[in-house]
Amino acid sequence: MYKNLAAIAMAACAFTFPAHAQKTEPLKVGFVYVTPVSDMGWVHQHEEGRLAVQAAFGDRVKTTYVENVPEGPDAERVIRDLAATGCKLIFTPSFGYMEPTLKVAREFPDVKFESITGYKTAPNVATANARYYEGRYLAGIAAGRMTKSHIAGYVAAMPIPEVLQGINAFTLGMRSVDPKAQVRVVWLNTWFDPAKERDAAMALMDAGADVLAFHSASTAVMAAAQERGKLAIAYHSDMRKVAPDAQLLAVTHQWGDYYKRRVQAVLDGTWKSGSTWGGVKEGMIRVGWFGPKVPKSVRDEVMARQDDIAAGRLRPFAGPITDNEGHAIIGRGQALTDDQILNMNYLVSGVQGKIAK
Repeated sequence: MYKNLAAIAMAACAFTFPAHAQKTEPLKVGFVYVTPVSDMGWVHQHEEGRLAVQAAFGDRVKTTYVENVPEGPDAERVIRDLAATGCKLIFTPSFGYMEPTLKVAREFPDVKFESITGYKTAPNVATANARYYEGRYLAGIAAGRMTKSHIAGYVAAMPIPEVLQGINAFTLGMRSVDPKAQVRVVWLNTWFDPAKERDAAMALMDAGADVLAFHSASTAVMAAAQERGKLAIAYHSDMRKVAPDAQLLAVTHQWGDYYKRRVQAVLDGTWKSGSTWGGVKEGMIRVGWFGPKVPKSVRDEVMARQDDIAAGRLRPFAGPITDNEGHAIIGRGQALTDDQILNMNYLVSGVQGKIAK
């Protein structure tokens, strides 16, 4: 009898011990950032997304990031290191990370990659971007209502379609309420150079711009507008901390929900490659955070137009649209398709300047 009881006890231990001892390892998720982490700007918004993932999943995930990684060979090295050290999902939020991401992905077929702002997919590489131009159009409406000189300045990083979309949408929004408005562009040919961004902003204000917009990674344009008593559109995130009087509004992008969905898909085993392009309707683009100089009537108008975009009643790239060399792009009653927007290679009427080479 005792012998039988001992055998039963040993069998019970053999059955229960492994189940008790086993603990699922957390999913390791990596992020690569093109600038240092700060409390505002492009990288800040993605860091907010990372923190949202960590808060939502707790000990089911372990997130990590590498900051201030230049596009090119350094990015490839960092992405490879993350994959080699156990990250099974890696987010690479910068356009110049696209090719390094694809190269590393071929070496690690069991790792999932998310190329944020990239456009090339692979079996284990998905792409995602936001319709920033929707927020730019809304910012243009605000700029058109607030300008006194009818001149806005635009500090632009790189001559890629995403940046051209923003310049053009801003101009169309501005001219929808101020037909005399002109937008002057200065090209940087870099994403992050605070000194260069500041110099460009100063030059634009010297040339008559009383409202500034920008597509670059620092807060230098906002600080310059604050210093000179002009208005500026914050981009990526709320920047009233550096421009409490100058900020007209902020055009922000929100990554937390997207990042959480993609992490959940990996945990569930349902992750698939593909492309996501979300805007106001999907909650990926938001405007608001108005500065103290903006009257309620302008705030209400902008927010109403944001609702119109979400509902599909307003399309920023609806015709008629002509480029700034006089060529017709699309006629009245039509609107640009997504493919036409994604391949934009011109500046619309009202923009003073040419596309940088």
